[in-house]
Amino acid sequence: MPTETPAPIDPELIRKAQRRVSLRMGFFSHALIYVVVNAGLFALNVFQGGPLWSFWPMAGWGIGLAAHGLATWISLNGDGLRDRMLKQEIDRLNGGR
Repeated sequence: MPTETPAPIDPELIRKAQRRVSLRMGFFSHALIYVVVNAGLFALNVFQGGPLWSFWPMAGWGIGLAAHGLATWISLNGDGLRDRMLKQEIDRLNGGR
């Protein structure tokens, strides 16, 4: 049975994949740290008693986390849009071929 050697992977494709994975991992680590730290602050607040102050850092940081998630989502989906626009422009410059 003949064995096929895998086709070489385009270095640009590897760079693009690494960038996309970095964006996702950055957001996932941010979200994990958010959950761990805010769970600790909430537990401290409950055991300490008194008014619920842990809501404020959770809300403020949550806004930042949401912005990070939105920027990541737009960036990842924007790659496909950018590629489609580039292909359309190349086709237009080639005379519609």
